[in-house]
Amino acid sequence: MKGKVWTFGDNVNTDEIVPARYLNTSDPAELAAHCMEDADPDFLRKISPGDIIMGGANFGCGSSREHAPLAIKTAGLACVVARSFARIFFRNAINIGLPIVECPEAVDGTSEGDELEVDVARGVVRNVTRGGEWHVPPFPEAMQRIIAAGGLMSFVRQEAGKA
Repeated sequence: MKGKVWTFGDNVNTDEIVPARYLNTSDPAELAAHCMEDADPDFLRKISPGDIIMGGANFGCGSSREHAPLAIKTAGLACVVARSFARIFFRNAINIGLPIVECPEAVDGTSEGDELEVDVARGVVRNVTRGGEWHVPPFPEAMQRIIAAGGLMSFVRQEAGKA
């Protein structure tokens, strides 16, 4: 994955990712239409498909709903790199097939607008603009297969079809 970085600070909660007033739907396109609007009202007008969100500590804290990572993924963002993730957001992201990477060093070495390249299979985050490169433990194979399948439900359907 390779894209432009959009930075957010610490403790970005799920209500900032997709405001609670839109949770009367589970339509991914409708959720994506409101992605990050309370944190940055112009966010969707600025991003391009494949761009990357970079967050601080505890990204995705708050309510335990899949709407937040689903909004990010459906808005066309490639992944989220953060200093740390709220545990439930981490699991929800994997379950819907959104790649996420915890890499404090990348957060420290990257500014908004930089181009970042992320290889979750190898566990490499590279700042193309500034030349920095950081290594993180790659996800276990099972998690990589869930992400590659587009999420847990797609993965289960694929596996069930093999039986």
